[in-house]
Amino acid sequence: MVNKSIWNDLATRLRDAYSGQTVPPLRDGLDSRDVEAAYAIQAINTRFWEAAGRRIVGRKVGLTAKAVQQQLGVDQPDFGVLFHDMELPDGATSPAGRLIQPKAEAEVALIIGADLPAGTVTRDQVEAAVAGVAAAIEIVDSRIADWKITFADTVADNGSSAMFVLGKDRKPLAGLDLWTCGMALEVNGSVASLGAGVACLGHPLNAATWLANTLAERGEPLRKGDVVLTGALGPMAALQPGDSVKATIGGLGSVGFTYEG
Repeated sequence: MVNKSIWNDLATRLRDAYSGQTVPPLRDGLDSRDVEAAYAIQAINTRFWEAAGRRIVGRKVGLTAKAVQQQLGVDQPDFGVLFHDMELPDGATSPAGRLIQPKAEAEVALIIGADLPAGTVTRDQVEAAVAGVAAAIEIVDSRIADWKITFADTVADNGSSAMFVLGKDRKPLAGLDLWTCGMALEVNGSVASLGAGVACLGHPLNAATWLANTLAERGEPLRKGDVVLTGALGPMAALQPGDSVKATIGGLGSVGFTYEG
């Protein structure tokens, strides 16, 4: 029998870590591959934060690169929740003290323009529902000490999420090549990561379709206005205080921020 009180204890442990003190991996109460328990812990904190006034504005998809999946011993992506207060304006500086051990990754963001069905969703349906596309940077962070995460750790920790930055330009999906589009992530003017759209589950729309179906199965389909961060197009870059970060994606333009520390 599952001891759900453990899930509440682990959820509280993760929430408390947002004060800046990381916690050890959750091995004492969470099996490294227990997907159900990991999402249950994530959901406990999502409900807690919603009750505290935070508003959900979308979702992030993680673990879209096959190499990262193999590293963690999984064969699927994961997702986390995006809250309104996680968005940082393009060109802004991150609030001091908010991040613990951040890394940046460049992604394609989709803005959903119509509610998606509560049942099985096809890629064509996702494509038809996209109202706009933007270059994005996800600032990932982990409440787990030294990023010593398993799949379950990162899921429970809201997909190791922290903040996100959307480029000012919103492009229509029609005419974009999100498969071969190149990506360059620069830190202080030096290239820190290179990639392409194909690195994201073969295509960013594949990642969005996986997310749409996964959420529909949970009774939480994507809705009009949702932001979907579809996953990294290349390796993450660790950040140090004072770093200036810029991501450029073919056809979508650039987006950036400064990490204050």
